[in-house]
Amino acid sequence: MPPSVWLRWLPHGIVWLLAVGVLAGGPEQLHASGGLALRYALLIALCQSGAVALALWRPVPAWWLSTAVTVVAAVAVHDRLRADFMRPWPWTAAGLIGHLLVLLLLALRVRVRVAVEALAVTVLVTYVLEGVWGAVAYQPTGVVAVVLSAVAVVLGAALRGRREARAELGRQTTLTAEERARRTLLEERSRIARELHDVVAHHMSVISIQAQVAPYLTADPSDELKENLAGIRQNALEALAELRRVLGVLRSPNPEDPYGLGEPGAGAAPRGPQPTLDRLDALVENTRAAGLTVVLETEDTRTRPRPYSPGVELSAYRIVQEALSNALRHAPGSTVRVEITHIPDGLHLSVVNSRPQQPVTPSTGAGHGLLGMRERAAMLGGHVTAVRTLHGGFAVTAFLPRDGTAPLADPGLPGLPVATTGPAGAPDFVLEPPAAPRTPQDTAVPGPPPPTGEQTP
Repeated sequence: MPPSVWLRWLPHGIVWLLAVGVLAGGPEQLHASGGLALRYALLIALCQSGAVALALWRPVPAWWLSTAVTVVAAVAVHDRLRADFMRPWPWTAAGLIGHLLVLLLLALRVRVRVAVEALAVTVLVTYVLEGVWGAVAYQPTGVVAVVLSAVAVVLGAALRGRREARAELGRQTTLTAEERARRTLLEERSRIARELHDVVAHHMSVISIQAQVAPYLTADPSDELKENLAGIRQNALEALAELRRVLGVLRSPNPEDPYGLGEPGAGAAPRGPQPTLDRLDALVENTRAAGLTVVLETEDTRTRPRPYSPGVELSAYRIVQEALSNALRHAPGSTVRVEITHIPDGLHLSVVNSRPQQPVTPSTGAGHGLLGMRERAAMLGGHVTAVRTLHGGFAVTAFLPRDGTAPLADPGLPGLPVATTGPAGAPDFVLEPPAAPRTPQDTAVPGPPPPTGEQTP
Protein backbone atom coordinates (compact mmCIF):
# COMPACT_ATOMS: atom_id res chain seq x y z
CA MET A 1 0.00 0.00 0.00
CA PRO A 2 1.17 3.60 -0.56
CA PRO A 3 2.66 5.29 2.51
CA SER A 4 0.14 8.17 2.65
CA VAL A 5 -2.92 7.65 4.85
CA TRP A 6 -5.33 8.78 2.17
CA LEU A 7 -3.61 6.92 -0.65
CA ARG A 8 -3.43 3.81 1.52
CA TRP A 9 -7.23 3.55 1.56
CA LEU A 10 -7.69 4.56 -2.07
CA PRO A 11 -7.82 0.92 -3.39
CA HIS A 12 -10.42 0.06 -0.74
CA GLY A 13 -12.48 3.04 -1.78
CA ILE A 14 -12.37 1.98 -5.42
CA VAL A 15 -13.54 -1.53 -4.51
CA TRP A 16 -16.41 -0.13 -2.44
CA LEU A 17 -17.37 2.17 -5.32
CA LEU A 18 -17.47 -0.76 -7.73
CA ALA A 19 -19.54 -2.75 -5.21
CA VAL A 20 -22.07 0.08 -5.14
CA GLY A 21 -22.09 0.05 -8.95
CA VAL A 22 -22.87 -3.68 -8.96
CA LEU A 23 -25.68 -3.09 -6.47
CA ALA A 24 -27.10 -0.28 -8.59
CA GLY A 25 -26.94 -2.08 -11.94
CA GLY A 26 -27.87 -5.62 -10.89
CA PRO A 27 -31.59 -5.18 -10.08
CA GLU A 28 -32.30 -3.44 -13.39
CA GLN A 29 -30.79 -6.29 -15.40
CA LEU A 30 -32.49 -9.03 -13.38
CA HIS A 31 -35.89 -7.34 -13.06
CA ALA A 32 -36.41 -5.59 -16.38
CA SER A 33 -34.44 -7.91 -18.66
CA GLY A 34 -34.64 -11.15 -16.68
CA GLY A 35 -38.24 -10.89 -15.53
CA LEU A 36 -37.51 -11.50 -11.85
CA ALA A 37 -39.55 -9.89 -9.13
CA LEU A 38 -37.98 -6.68 -7.87
CA ARG A 39 -37.45 -7.95 -4.32
CA TYR A 40 -35.61 -11.05 -5.56
CA ALA A 41 -33.56 -8.98 -7.99
CA LEU A 42 -32.56 -6.63 -5.16
CA LEU A 43 -31.61 -9.57 -2.91
CA ILE A 44 -29.41 -11.16 -5.60
CA ALA A 45 -27.75 -7.82 -6.44
CA LEU A 46 -27.14 -7.17 -2.75
CA CYS A 47 -25.42 -10.56 -2.37
CA GLN A 48 -23.27 -9.91 -5.46
CA SER A 49 -22.13 -6.49 -4.23
CA GLY A 50 -21.66 -7.87 -0.70
CA ALA A 51 -19.35 -10.54 -2.10
CA VAL A 52 -17.18 -7.78 -3.63
CA ALA A 53 -16.91 -5.95 -0.29
CA LEU A 54 -16.33 -9.20 1.63
CA ALA A 55 -13.42 -10.08 -0.69
CA LEU A 56 -11.37 -7.29 0.92
CA TRP A 57 -11.14 -9.35 4.14
CA ARG A 58 -12.32 -12.90 3.32
CA PRO A 59 -11.65 -13.58 -0.36
CA VAL A 60 -12.38 -17.32 -0.35
CA PRO A 61 -15.85 -17.08 1.31
CA ALA A 62 -16.58 -14.09 -0.93
CA TRP A 63 -15.78 -16.17 -4.01
CA TRP A 64 -18.08 -18.98 -2.83
CA LEU A 65 -20.85 -16.44 -2.23
CA SER A 66 -20.40 -14.86 -5.65
CA THR A 67 -20.41 -18.25 -7.40
CA ALA A 68 -23.50 -19.44 -5.51
CA VAL A 69 -25.41 -16.21 -6.24
CA THR A 70 -24.50 -16.50 -9.92
CA VAL A 71 -25.91 -20.03 -10.07
CA VAL A 72 -29.08 -18.96 -8.26
CA ALA A 73 -29.59 -16.00 -10.60
CA ALA A 74 -29.01 -18.17 -13.70
CA VAL A 75 -31.50 -20.80 -12.48
CA ALA A 76 -34.08 -18.15 -11.54
CA VAL A 77 -33.91 -16.47 -14.97
CA HIS A 78 -33.70 -19.72 -16.97
CA ASP A 79 -37.43 -20.37 -17.28
CA ARG A 80 -38.12 -16.74 -18.24
CA LEU A 81 -35.88 -16.67 -21.29
CA ARG A 82 -37.84 -16.06 -24.52
CA ALA A 83 -36.88 -16.22 -28.14
CA ASP A 84 -38.29 -12.78 -28.87
CA PHE A 85 -35.91 -11.09 -26.44
CA MET A 86 -32.26 -12.22 -26.28
CA ARG A 87 -31.07 -11.77 -22.70
CA PRO A 88 -27.46 -12.33 -21.53
CA TRP A 89 -27.18 -15.66 -19.74
CA PRO A 90 -25.88 -17.30 -17.53
CA TRP A 91 -23.82 -14.22 -16.54
CA THR A 92 -25.30 -10.75 -16.31
CA ALA A 93 -23.05 -7.73 -16.82
CA ALA A 94 -23.22 -6.65 -13.16
CA GLY A 95 -22.76 -10.21 -11.90
CA LEU A 96 -19.77 -10.78 -14.17
CA ILE A 97 -18.08 -7.52 -13.06
CA GLY A 98 -18.60 -8.41 -9.41
CA HIS A 99 -17.24 -11.93 -9.87
CA LEU A 100 -14.17 -10.64 -11.73
CA LEU A 101 -13.41 -8.28 -8.86
CA VAL A 102 -13.76 -11.12 -6.39
CA LEU A 103 -11.39 -13.31 -8.44
CA LEU A 104 -8.85 -10.49 -8.68
CA LEU A 105 -8.87 -9.88 -4.93
CA LEU A 106 -8.70 -13.62 -4.34
CA ALA A 107 -5.61 -13.98 -6.53
CA LEU A 108 -4.00 -11.06 -4.71
CA ARG A 109 -4.50 -12.60 -1.27
CA VAL A 110 -4.11 -16.38 -1.60
CA ARG A 111 -1.60 -18.77 -3.12
CA VAL A 112 -1.56 -19.31 -6.86
CA ARG A 113 -2.81 -22.87 -6.50
CA VAL A 114 -5.96 -21.73 -4.69
CA ALA A 115 -6.60 -19.03 -7.30
CA VAL A 116 -6.25 -21.56 -10.12
CA GLU A 117 -8.66 -23.91 -8.36
CA ALA A 118 -11.20 -21.08 -8.03
CA LEU A 119 -10.80 -20.32 -11.74
CA ALA A 120 -11.30 -23.99 -12.60
CA VAL A 121 -14.53 -24.16 -10.58
CA THR A 122 -15.76 -20.95 -12.25
CA VAL A 123 -15.10 -22.45 -15.69
CA LEU A 124 -16.79 -25.69 -14.66
CA VAL A 125 -19.91 -23.90 -13.39
CA THR A 126 -20.10 -21.82 -16.58
CA TYR A 127 -19.74 -24.94 -18.73
CA VAL A 128 -22.46 -26.81 -16.82
CA LEU A 129 -24.91 -23.91 -17.01
CA GLU A 130 -24.34 -22.93 -20.62
CA GLY A 131 -22.91 -26.00 -22.29
CA VAL A 132 -24.73 -28.85 -20.54
CA TRP A 133 -28.00 -27.36 -19.30
CA GLY A 134 -28.50 -24.52 -21.77
CA ALA A 135 -31.74 -22.62 -22.50
CA VAL A 136 -34.24 -21.98 -25.28
CA ALA A 137 -32.92 -18.65 -26.48
CA TYR A 138 -30.33 -16.38 -24.88
CA GLN A 139 -27.26 -14.30 -25.53
CA PRO A 140 -24.33 -16.51 -24.37
CA THR A 141 -21.82 -14.93 -22.01
CA GLY A 142 -19.88 -18.02 -20.96
CA VAL A 143 -16.88 -17.56 -23.26
CA VAL A 144 -16.46 -13.91 -22.27
CA ALA A 145 -16.76 -14.84 -18.59
CA VAL A 146 -14.14 -17.59 -18.85
CA VAL A 147 -11.64 -15.40 -20.73
CA LEU A 148 -12.04 -12.42 -18.41
CA SER A 149 -11.85 -14.67 -15.33
CA ALA A 150 -8.56 -16.12 -16.56
CA VAL A 151 -7.22 -12.60 -17.17
CA ALA A 152 -8.24 -11.53 -13.64
CA VAL A 153 -6.54 -14.53 -12.03
CA VAL A 154 -3.34 -14.10 -14.07
CA LEU A 155 -3.22 -10.38 -13.28
CA GLY A 156 -3.81 -10.95 -9.57
CA ALA A 157 -1.20 -13.73 -9.39
CA ALA A 158 1.33 -11.56 -11.20
CA LEU A 159 0.76 -8.63 -8.86
CA ARG A 160 1.00 -10.92 -5.85
CA GLY A 161 4.23 -12.44 -7.13
CA ARG A 162 5.68 -8.97 -7.75
CA ARG A 163 4.72 -7.86 -4.25
CA GLU A 164 6.28 -10.95 -2.69
CA ALA A 165 9.42 -10.50 -4.78
CA ARG A 166 9.76 -6.89 -3.62
CA ALA A 167 9.22 -7.91 0.00
CA GLU A 168 11.84 -10.65 -0.32
CA LEU A 169 14.22 -8.22 -2.00
CA GLY A 170 13.75 -5.80 0.89
CA ARG A 171 14.49 -8.55 3.41
CA GLN A 172 17.56 -9.65 1.48
CA THR A 173 18.74 -6.04 1.20
CA THR A 174 18.41 -5.63 4.96
CA LEU A 175 20.26 -8.87 5.61
CA THR A 176 22.95 -7.88 3.10
CA ALA A 177 23.42 -4.49 4.75
CA GLU A 178 23.66 -6.09 8.18
CA GLU A 179 26.11 -8.69 6.91
CA ARG A 180 28.18 -6.01 5.18
CA ALA A 181 28.31 -3.96 8.37
CA ARG A 182 29.27 -7.03 10.38
CA ARG A 183 31.96 -7.98 7.86
CA THR A 184 33.29 -4.42 7.80
CA LEU A 185 33.52 -4.43 11.58
CA LEU A 186 35.37 -7.76 11.60
CA GLU A 187 37.74 -6.60 8.88
CA GLU A 188 38.55 -3.43 10.77
CA ARG A 189 39.12 -5.32 14.01
CA SER A 190 41.34 -7.75 12.14
CA ARG A 191 43.35 -4.86 10.74
CA ILE A 192 43.76 -3.36 14.21
CA ALA A 193 44.82 -6.76 15.55
CA ARG A 194 47.43 -7.06 12.81
CA GLU A 195 48.86 -3.66 13.69
CA LEU A 196 48.96 -4.44 17.41
CA HIS A 197 50.85 -7.61 16.62
CA ASP A 198 54.16 -5.75 16.58
CA VAL A 199 53.39 -4.05 19.88
CA VAL A 200 52.57 -7.32 21.63
CA ALA A 201 55.44 -9.13 19.95
CA HIS A 202 57.85 -6.47 21.16
CA HIS A 203 56.80 -6.95 24.78
CA MET A 204 56.93 -10.73 24.49
CA SER A 205 60.41 -10.49 23.01
CA VAL A 206 61.54 -8.23 25.85
CA ILE A 207 60.16 -10.71 28.41
CA SER A 208 62.04 -13.52 26.73
CA ILE A 209 65.32 -11.59 26.67
CA GLN A 210 64.97 -10.43 30.28
CA ALA A 211 64.29 -13.97 31.43
CA GLN A 212 67.37 -15.16 29.57
CA VAL A 213 69.63 -12.42 30.98
CA ALA A 214 68.30 -12.47 34.58
CA PRO A 215 70.44 -15.43 35.81
CA TYR A 216 73.64 -13.59 34.83
CA LEU A 217 72.66 -10.58 36.95
CA THR A 218 72.72 -12.65 40.14
CA ALA A 219 75.94 -13.71 41.83
CA ASP A 220 74.87 -17.21 42.69
CA PRO A 221 71.42 -18.02 41.22
CA SER A 222 69.76 -21.13 42.56
CA ASP A 223 68.62 -23.97 40.38
CA GLU A 224 64.96 -23.17 41.13
CA LEU A 225 65.45 -19.59 39.95
CA LYS A 226 67.15 -20.74 36.76
CA GLU A 227 64.38 -23.26 36.13
CA ASN A 228 61.63 -20.67 36.66
CA LEU A 229 63.32 -18.11 34.44
CA ALA A 230 63.84 -20.75 31.76
CA GLY A 231 60.16 -21.60 31.98
CA ILE A 232 59.21 -17.92 31.66
CA ARG A 233 61.41 -17.56 28.58
CA GLN A 234 60.02 -20.74 27.02
CA ASN A 235 56.43 -19.64 27.63
CA ALA A 236 57.15 -16.23 26.13
CA LEU A 237 58.67 -17.80 23.04
CA GLU A 238 55.74 -20.18 22.63
CA ALA A 239 53.23 -17.34 23.07
CA LEU A 240 55.14 -15.27 20.52
CA ALA A 241 55.12 -18.16 18.04
CA GLU A 242 51.38 -18.72 18.51
CA LEU A 243 50.73 -15.01 18.13
CA ARG A 244 52.66 -14.87 14.88
CA ARG A 245 50.82 -17.95 13.61
CA VAL A 246 47.39 -16.48 14.39
CA LEU A 247 48.29 -13.11 12.94
CA GLY A 248 49.59 -14.87 9.84
CA VAL A 249 46.09 -16.15 9.22
CA LEU A 250 44.56 -12.71 9.80
CA ARG A 251 46.95 -10.81 7.59
CA SER A 252 45.85 -12.21 4.26
CA PRO A 253 43.07 -14.44 2.90
CA ASN A 254 45.65 -16.06 0.62
CA PRO A 255 47.14 -19.11 2.36
CA GLU A 256 50.20 -18.96 0.11
CA ASP A 257 50.87 -15.38 1.20
CA PRO A 258 50.09 -15.45 4.93
CA TYR A 259 51.56 -12.03 5.67
CA GLY A 260 50.41 -10.16 2.58
CA LEU A 261 53.98 -9.57 1.34
CA GLY A 262 53.48 -10.81 -2.20
CA GLU A 263 56.01 -13.58 -1.67
CA PRO A 264 54.31 -17.00 -1.51
CA GLY A 265 55.55 -19.06 1.38
CA ALA A 266 57.65 -16.27 2.86
CA GLY A 267 56.41 -17.11 6.35
CA ALA A 268 57.83 -13.98 7.95
CA ALA A 269 55.91 -11.03 9.30
CA PRO A 270 56.95 -7.49 8.38
CA ARG A 271 59.89 -6.29 10.45
CA GLY A 272 59.16 -2.53 10.40
CA PRO A 273 58.01 -1.01 13.71
CA GLN A 274 54.50 0.40 14.05
CA PRO A 275 54.29 4.21 13.93
CA THR A 276 54.06 6.36 17.06
CA LEU A 277 53.47 10.04 17.82
CA ASP A 278 57.10 10.80 16.91
CA ARG A 279 56.24 10.20 13.26
CA LEU A 280 53.37 12.71 13.09
CA ASP A 281 55.67 15.36 11.61
CA ALA A 282 56.52 13.07 8.71
CA LEU A 283 52.83 12.26 8.23
CA VAL A 284 51.95 15.98 8.11
CA GLU A 285 54.72 16.64 5.60
CA ASN A 286 53.46 13.86 3.34
CA THR A 287 49.95 15.31 3.53
CA ARG A 288 51.22 18.76 2.61
CA ALA A 289 53.02 17.27 -0.36
CA ALA A 290 49.68 15.80 -1.49
CA GLY A 291 48.13 19.28 -1.76
CA LEU A 292 46.64 20.15 1.62
CA THR A 293 47.61 23.05 3.88
CA VAL A 294 48.21 21.42 7.25
CA VAL A 295 49.10 23.10 10.52
CA LEU A 296 50.25 20.92 13.40
CA GLU A 297 50.02 22.28 16.95
CA THR A 298 51.08 20.43 20.09
CA GLU A 299 50.23 21.47 23.66
CA ASP A 300 51.26 19.81 26.89
CA THR A 301 49.38 20.69 30.10
CA ARG A 302 50.91 17.94 32.21
CA THR A 303 53.01 18.83 35.23
CA ARG A 304 55.05 15.64 34.89
CA PRO A 305 55.18 14.06 31.42
CA ARG A 306 54.73 10.30 31.44
CA PRO A 307 55.06 7.97 28.47
CA TYR A 308 51.97 6.55 26.80
CA SER A 309 51.42 2.87 26.24
CA PRO A 310 52.38 1.65 22.74
CA GLY A 311 48.74 0.95 21.88
CA VAL A 312 47.73 4.53 22.67
CA GLU A 313 50.48 6.00 20.50
CA LEU A 314 49.69 3.66 17.62
CA SER A 315 45.96 4.39 17.81
CA ALA A 316 46.56 8.15 18.01
CA TYR A 317 48.74 8.03 14.93
CA ARG A 318 46.19 5.98 12.99
CA ILE A 319 43.31 8.27 13.95
CA VAL A 320 45.19 11.35 12.75
CA GLN A 321 46.29 9.50 9.63
CA GLU A 322 42.72 8.45 8.80
CA ALA A 323 41.37 11.96 9.42
CA LEU A 324 43.98 13.45 7.09
CA SER A 325 43.20 10.81 4.47
CA ASN A 326 39.50 11.69 4.67
CA ALA A 327 40.36 15.36 4.21
CA LEU A 328 42.42 14.49 1.13
CA ARG A 329 39.59 12.44 -0.39
CA HIS A 330 36.57 14.52 0.55
CA ALA A 331 37.97 18.06 0.93
CA PRO A 332 40.72 18.59 -1.68
CA GLY A 333 42.47 21.94 -1.39
CA SER A 334 41.18 22.55 2.13
CA THR A 335 43.04 23.85 5.16
CA VAL A 336 43.55 21.39 8.00
CA ARG A 337 44.40 22.09 11.62
CA VAL A 338 45.82 19.19 13.67
CA GLU A 339 45.95 19.74 17.42
CA ILE A 340 47.61 17.31 19.82
CA THR A 341 46.93 18.11 23.48
CA HIS A 342 48.60 16.15 26.28
CA ILE A 343 46.58 16.24 29.49
CA PRO A 344 47.13 14.36 32.76
CA ASP A 345 44.40 11.82 32.00
CA GLY A 346 45.37 11.06 28.43
CA LEU A 347 45.67 12.41 24.91
CA HIS A 348 43.24 14.70 23.09
CA LEU A 349 43.31 14.80 19.29
CA SER A 350 41.57 17.26 16.99
CA VAL A 351 41.65 17.33 13.18
CA VAL A 352 39.51 20.07 11.59
CA ASN A 353 39.39 20.82 7.87
CA SER A 354 37.70 23.69 6.03
CA ARG A 355 35.33 23.23 3.12
CA PRO A 356 36.86 21.82 -0.10
CA GLN A 357 38.32 24.33 -2.54
CA GLN A 358 38.40 21.90 -5.48
CA PRO A 359 35.83 19.56 -7.06
CA VAL A 360 35.35 16.44 -4.98
CA THR A 361 35.72 13.19 -6.91
CA PRO A 362 33.65 10.16 -5.85
CA SER A 363 35.48 8.09 -3.27
CA THR A 364 36.15 4.41 -3.92
CA GLY A 365 36.96 3.63 -0.30
CA ALA A 366 35.20 0.94 1.71
CA GLY A 367 33.99 3.35 4.37
CA HIS A 368 36.13 1.93 7.17
CA GLY A 369 37.51 5.27 8.37
CA LEU A 370 35.07 6.27 11.10
CA LEU A 371 34.55 2.63 12.02
CA GLY A 372 38.28 2.14 12.51
CA MET A 373 38.53 5.26 14.65
CA ARG A 374 35.68 4.07 16.82
CA GLU A 375 37.16 0.61 17.28
CA ARG A 376 40.58 1.96 18.20
CA ALA A 377 39.17 4.44 20.71
CA ALA A 378 36.72 1.93 22.21
CA MET A 379 39.50 -0.61 22.59
CA LEU A 380 41.40 1.87 24.77
CA GLY A 381 38.38 3.19 26.68
CA GLY A 382 38.26 6.50 24.79
CA HIS A 383 35.79 8.03 22.36
CA VAL A 384 35.65 9.66 18.93
CA THR A 385 33.37 12.43 17.65
CA ALA A 386 32.93 13.33 13.97
CA VAL A 387 30.70 16.28 13.01
CA ARG A 388 30.32 18.84 10.26
CA THR A 389 31.41 22.41 10.87
CA LEU A 390 29.42 25.57 10.22
CA HIS A 391 31.69 26.47 7.30
CA GLY A 392 31.14 23.23 5.42
CA GLY A 393 34.19 21.41 6.70
CA PHE A 394 34.55 18.43 9.00
CA ALA A 395 35.94 17.95 12.49
CA VAL A 396 37.23 14.78 14.13
CA THR A 397 38.03 14.85 17.83
CA ALA A 398 39.20 11.96 19.96
CA PHE A 399 40.24 11.28 23.52
CA LEU A 400 42.50 8.36 24.43
CA PRO A 401 43.23 7.54 28.09
CA ARG A 402 46.91 7.60 28.98
CA ASP A 403 47.10 3.96 30.08
CA GLY A 404 44.54 2.63 27.62
CA THR A 405 41.75 2.42 30.23
CA ALA A 406 38.79 4.77 30.70
CA PRO A 407 39.13 7.26 33.60
CA LEU A 408 36.90 6.21 36.49
CA ALA A 409 36.15 9.73 37.71
CA ASP A 410 35.16 11.26 34.37
CA PRO A 411 31.35 11.66 34.30
CA GLY A 412 31.48 13.34 30.93
CA LEU A 413 32.15 10.20 28.93
CA PRO A 414 28.87 9.20 27.28
CA GLY A 415 28.06 5.56 27.23
CA LEU A 416 25.90 5.01 24.18
CA PRO A 417 26.20 5.83 20.46
CA VAL A 418 24.53 9.10 19.52
CA ALA A 419 23.46 10.13 16.03
CA THR A 420 23.27 13.86 15.39
CA THR A 421 22.57 16.10 12.46
CA GLY A 422 25.00 18.79 11.45
CA PRO A 423 24.10 22.31 10.40
CA ALA A 424 24.16 21.36 6.74
CA GLY A 425 21.44 18.77 7.23
CA ALA A 426 23.65 15.80 6.43
CA PRO A 427 24.02 13.00 8.99
CA ASP A 428 26.98 13.14 11.32
CA PHE A 429 28.20 10.50 13.71
CA VAL A 430 29.22 10.55 17.32
CA LEU A 431 31.01 7.29 17.91
CA GLU A 432 31.63 6.48 21.53
CA PRO A 433 32.25 3.30 23.54
CA PRO A 434 29.69 1.75 25.91
CA ALA A 435 31.44 2.90 29.05
CA ALA A 436 30.40 5.40 31.70
CA PRO A 437 26.73 6.30 32.32
CA ARG A 438 25.21 9.16 30.34
CA THR A 439 24.49 12.47 31.99
CA PRO A 440 21.69 14.84 30.88
CA GLN A 441 24.08 17.28 29.25
CA ASP A 442 25.51 14.49 27.09
CA THR A 443 22.25 14.18 25.15
CA ALA A 444 22.60 17.64 23.63
CA VAL A 445 23.72 17.91 20.04
CA PRO A 446 27.45 18.61 20.08
CA GLY A 447 28.32 21.95 18.55
CA PRO A 448 30.99 22.29 15.92
CA PRO A 449 34.54 23.01 16.96
CA PRO A 450 36.05 26.43 16.38
CA PRO A 451 36.11 27.06 12.62
CA THR A 452 39.38 26.76 10.83
CA GLY A 453 38.59 29.58 8.42
CA GLU A 454 38.33 29.29 4.70
CA GLN A 455 41.91 29.97 3.66
CA THR A 456 44.11 30.06 6.75
CA PRO A 457 43.84 28.04 9.97
